[in-house]
Amino acid sequence: METAETKKVLIVEDHPDLRNILRRQIERMGLMVIQAKNGAEAIEIAVREKPHLILMDIMMPDVDGWEAARTLRSHPETQHVPIVAVTALFRESDLKRCFEDGCADYIVKPFNFEQLRQKVEEYIL
Repeated sequence: METAETKKVLIVEDHPDLRNILRRQIERMGLMVIQAKNGAEAIEIAVREKPHLILMDIMMPDVDGWEAARTLRSHPETQHVPIVAVTALFRESDLKRCFEDGCADYIVKPFNFEQLRQKVEEYIL
């Protein structure tokens, strides 16, 4: 049986400061963190590392979170990994698109540690 320490969370965020904040918060939960700075890197890392959860920024250059989520859903290695959109977008149409493109859930920026912890626990612990 896996313990929380062996569970991997892939953080996909193009802003280094926010990526580091998310990393520290996830590590405080006793989880292993892997990181990607864009959607293309996220796809490559997710297929190779097989994380238990992906926290995906939506607004990124080149391959955005929506495209990355669609690609991950179509790949046999990652099709069942829950993806939580971490986004500043809050319009109903944007959030609906997150679900349509393969995200299981979302959390709207800015959020606090407790909100993040609850969302992660819902999918991984």
